[in-house]
Amino acid sequence: MTTVVEWHQPPAPLVKTLNVVLRRVLPSPLGRRVGEFMLLAFTGRRTGQRYRFPVTAHRDAEGLYALTPAGWKANFRGGADVDVTLAGRTTPMRGVLIEDETVVARTYLDRITELGMRRAGREIGLKFPAGRLPTLAEITELARREHFGVVRLSGKT
Repeated sequence: MTTVVEWHQPPAPLVKTLNVVLRRVLPSPLGRRVGEFMLLAFTGRRTGQRYRFPVTAHRDAEGLYALTPAGWKANFRGGADVDVTLAGRTTPMRGVLIEDETVVARTYLDRITELGMRRAGREIGLKFPAGRLPTLAEITELARREHFGVVRLSGKT
């Protein structure tokens, strides 16, 4: 049986190198030319350590958000302050982790549909072995299995 959609992360050395480069480029004037990425800088809930993660920037009618299965997303449970560097500018914002399976799956599916499979593969880190768009149920299963989350970003209040 062919899987319709799979989580696919590039090789770890490539991700590490790209993250080092993006951490330097995004806050610089060159960051204006790297519009599909943003840098999230926040303080860990338990450690108090400062983190800086480059992620793909996504937008919809509700605003700016990040899609990720990474463990750092837990720092946004209940909301947390975050400095968002996008297009060379840093803005203080509030990030909130969305974990509701249905909302997460719908957000992923909407973005996949908007981007198309090729760009979604690159910008979200997905593979489509069956060569077709997944259903909501298939995305929900993947989101559950891989612990996908959505971090919604909004202006600080």
